[in-house]
Amino acid sequence: MSVAPPIDRSQVEKIVREIVVQLLGGPTGKPELVVSISARHCHLSQEDVETLFGKGHQLTPMKPLYQDGFYAAEETVMLVGPRRRMLPSVRVLGPTRSRTQVELAFTDAISLGIDAPVRASGKIDGTPGCVLVGPAGVVDLKEGVIRAERHVHMHLRDADYYGVQNGDRMSLRIESGSCTTVYEGLLVRADETSKLEVHLDTDEGNAADIDHAVRVELFKP
Repeated sequence: MSVAPPIDRSQVEKIVREIVVQLLGGPTGKPELVVSISARHCHLSQEDVETLFGKGHQLTPMKPLYQDGFYAAEETVMLVGPRRRMLPSVRVLGPTRSRTQVELAFTDAISLGIDAPVRASGKIDGTPGCVLVGPAGVVDLKEGVIRAERHVHMHLRDADYYGVQNGDRMSLRIESGSCTTVYEGLLVRADETSKLEVHLDTDEGNAADIDHAVRVELFKP
């Protein structure tokens, strides 16, 4: 049986590594931008929570995420892909959703042998599945494994500032010494409750050396 390489515990325990970067050199009143790195994780339906952790089980919040009302849960699951390749401890994020969804970075998907497509969150029809293993049971997920499309959450007032609307596309420039990178095509997700936050996966964050970023800029191309 092939097993994925050991995972650093700090990565497992710290699902979302939030890097808050004040935009330098911008005009007064420019919104503060948060760039968050989302490690592999899953969102579960209540039905699947009870299958995996026991009848009547409710997710236990461990750490709040940047967006109000969302959190990393105490619960983790084992994720098993084709040919029995596995990730032993994948964090569950709450609250529960109507459909279970697993979000992986490209390297995670390669390790598991899953051809995970890039999709916006919730757009899981026709995607590959996997097996989720919990302390009380197993879920044979028929679809729901994706690579999350890079995106930016924002309040409607932020959308007005940048001159964009929900569903538009933006670009993100990250200056990190010799690793300056521009990511194009970030999906704008604007509503009346969200705070300004870009979500990248671990591959994207590492490629841009986001931990050492000295400046980030979100802009409309």
